[in-house]
Amino acid sequence: MNFIKSTALAGLLVAGVAVGSASAEEKTYTIGVSVPTADHGWTGGVGFFAQQAVERLEKAYPNLKFVLATAPDSTRQAADLEDMVTTRDIDALVVLPGDPDAMTASIKKVKDAGKWVTVIDRALSQEGIEDLYVAGDNPGLGATTAKYFKEALPHGGNIVVLRGLPIPIDKQRYDAFMEGIAGTEIKVLDNQFANWNRDDGYKVMQDFLTKHSKIDAVWCQDDDILIGVLKALKEAGREDEMWVVGGAGMNQIVKMVAAGSKQVPVDVSYNPNMVATAIDLTALHFVANAQVDGTMIINSTLITKENAAQFDYPNTPF
Repeated sequence: MNFIKSTALAGLLVAGVAVGSASAEEKTYTIGVSVPTADHGWTGGVGFFAQQAVERLEKAYPNLKFVLATAPDSTRQAADLEDMVTTRDIDALVVLPGDPDAMTASIKKVKDAGKWVTVIDRALSQEGIEDLYVAGDNPGLGATTAKYFKEALPHGGNIVVLRGLPIPIDKQRYDAFMEGIAGTEIKVLDNQFANWNRDDGYKVMQDFLTKHSKIDAVWCQDDDILIGVLKALKEAGREDEMWVVGGAGMNQIVKMVAAGSKQVPVDVSYNPNMVATAIDLTALHFVANAQVDGTMIINSTLITKENAAQFDYPNTPF
């Protein structure tokens, strides 16, 4: 299944499901949505876009009800899922698991109860549980970034890498990036986890600056980390020595790219509005009796000065 913007899906849901909606509207459906509590910018965006989607769909379809819950950890998220099934009697679950390994058993219980399950972003440790999987292209994020680095450093150079968390999607990104720069003169001086966190990005970059006197470029993998990196570079007075590439399409970073920043020349999309796409597709299953099961991988696109406007979403906290 190819990438469809959630705005396009919204139009389809509002205007294009009349053929299948007459019989569907005879029954009310409840869809549970479970996402992590905002602990950094990207998850803050997830909550924002989830709330937008819920409000839009409830307004358009009176026969759709939603239960939206945010959870700070796996224990709370598992409890939310149990409540959605036993108390709220949901017909479907849309879930972005905070810790996919810890949440796999709880999500399987929802599926075993006969509910539709849509999983977002973080793959479960057991295959075949979910009906629909919606995610960004994690290997593509690494590969797209590597392609840019090769073009921007044709004669090679010294770079450092700030990774996310030690979970599968980070490994997919990192491995694809390393494969993409293999055979070039680009040298990775160091790589450390920065936990998709601004403060950790700041601390890790401070360490890199102390250890390495010549750095030509930085890959942050994530725009929250990038904000911390920029702070470290500014305080060290080394802003003009290197350029930085993050990832995800944070509004602040997209605006820098659009303005032609030399320090942040590009970004790579991995937008949290994938949660809205997942909710829209799940709703489409009920209101239009549409077949939406399968896997949808949303492209990780290089964001440049020329196309940045396409990725500038209004009013988003991310």
